[in-house]
Amino acid sequence: MAGMLWKLLQRSQPCRLCSCRRTLSAPRHRPLVAHFTCTTDHQSNRENERTVEKLCKFSVDIRKIRRLKGWVLLEDETYVEEIANILQQLGADETAVASVLERCPEAIVCSPAAVHVQRELWQSVCKSKEELVKLIEQFPESFFTVKDQENQKQNVQFFQELGLRNVVISRFLTTASSIFHNPVEKNKQMIRILQESYLNLGGSEANMRVWLLKLLSQNPFILLNSPAAIKETLAFLQEQRFTDFEILQLLSKLKGFLFQLGPRSIRHSISFSKSAFQCTDHDLKQLVLKCPALLYYSVPVLEERIQVLLKEGISIAQIRETPMVLELTPQIVQYRLRKLNSLGYRIKDGHLANLNGTKKEFEANFGKIQAKKGRPLFNPVAPLNVDE
Repeated sequence: MAGMLWKLLQRSQPCRLCSCRRTLSAPRHRPLVAHFTCTTDHQSNRENERTVEKLCKFSVDIRKIRRLKGWVLLEDETYVEEIANILQQLGADETAVASVLERCPEAIVCSPAAVHVQRELWQSVCKSKEELVKLIEQFPESFFTVKDQENQKQNVQFFQELGLRNVVISRFLTTASSIFHNPVEKNKQMIRILQESYLNLGGSEANMRVWLLKLLSQNPFILLNSPAAIKETLAFLQEQRFTDFEILQLLSKLKGFLFQLGPRSIRHSISFSKSAFQCTDHDLKQLVLKCPALLYYSVPVLEERIQVLLKEGISIAQIRETPMVLELTPQIVQYRLRKLNSLGYRIKDGHLANLNGTKKEFEANFGKIQAKKGRPLFNPVAPLNVDE
C-alpha cells in the first residue's frame, strides 16, 4: 500500500497559482511521511529553461525562487517579460522589478490582461504611478492576487461612495485585501448592520457617518464578521448589564474588535478578571470601561501580564487603580521599570501612571522625574550659550 502511494506521489506536480504544500502522514505503525503539491496535466518535473533565462535577464535571484516557490519554475506557460514590462511602464527600475519578482514569483503566471485590469483598479485610488509602484514593491502578493476582480472593482466603488478616502482604500487593498473578495452585497449588508447597531445603541444620525468611517479606517476586518455574530455579541453585553452608551464606548475604544471576540471569549475574560481583582460585578464593569483591553486580551495573556507586574512588586490594588498598564507587554514593562529604577524611583510606592502610556507619554513622565531628582536633562548636541 505504501509503495503504491509513493508512486502516485512521485507523479504529482505543482498546479498554477497553488504553492501550498500538503503533508500526508501515514498511520503511526507505518512511518511513511510524504509531501506533495497539487497537480496539473501540462507540467514536467524539469524547470522551464526559457523562464529561468528570462528571469536571469532581469537580474532575479533564481536561488530565492527555488527555495521559496520553486513550483513557478516548472510552469510551461509564464509571462516574465510581459509582467516586467508592466512594472517598467509604471516607472519601476531594474532593482524594483527584480525585487518584486523575487518576493512574488507567482506574478509571472498571472495573465497580463488580468494584471492590466488590476493596474487600472489600483491606479484609480493612487495619486500617481510612483505611489502605485511603491505599493506594489511593498505588497506584491496583494497586487498579483488577480482573482475576484469584478468583486474588487465593485467594492472599491462602494467604499468610494461610502465616503472613504482613496488613501484609505489603497491601504485596504494592500493590508486588508480579503475584504475586497467579499461579494459587494455582503459588505453592504455588514455596513447596514453596523449603522443599525450604532443607532440602536443611542448614536445620533448626524454623527453616524463619521463614526462608521473612523471605525472602518481603524479596523476594516470588521466586514469579515457575520450579522449574526454582531447581534449575539451585543445581546451578551446587554445581559452583562452594560448600558447602550457603555457598549458604544467599548465598541469605539476597541476599534470594532469587540465584535470579533464573541460571547464565549468575553465571558472567560470577565470571569478571570473578576477573580484576579477580587471585585464585584459593578467594580469589574468600571475596570472594563477604563481598560477595554480586559475584554480583548485572552486569559493567558492577561494572566502573564499580571504575574509580571506582581513579580516587580506592584500590587493588585495598584493595577486596579490603573488597569491600562495591562495594555503593555512584559518586555515594555520591564524596560520602563529598569529606567525608573535607575533614578531611584520605586514604582511599588508610587502611581502606575508613570509607568503607563505611550512611548512618548512615558518619556515625558521620565523626564519630569529625572528633573525632580536633580538630574537635569542634558543635550550633548545643543549649542553652548557663550554669555554664560
